[in-house]
Amino acid sequence: MERVFEALSSTIRRRILAYLSDVDLTAGEIASRFDMSQPSISKHLTILENAGLVWRRREGQFIRYGLRSDTLSSALGGFLREVCPPSRALKKESRRLASEKGSDTMP
Repeated sequence: MERVFEALSSTIRRRILAYLSDVDLTAGEIASRFDMSQPSISKHLTILENAGLVWRRREGQFIRYGLRSDTLSSALGGFLREVCPPSRALKKESRRLASEKGSDTMP
């Protein structure tokens, strides 16, 4: 989870994730949206990939990137559970209620 939040600490990386939210893009397509060098963008993409926030796939001479929203959702959910201790008690109660309801509906 630490890598995810480190990756999200950069405005550039958050902007890259926003660009990837609805479409997969090549590294060049991503770089064209920023006023910085291709190697700098590549470094940001590597950080995002290492954090598990994006995937990459080679397509001939190009590398295509896409958003791994499942990782982002899991990390944010885990973070909220850790920083919001009251939610732990609520989740525990919710599981207990689900268990009780499940046993009530069983034949």
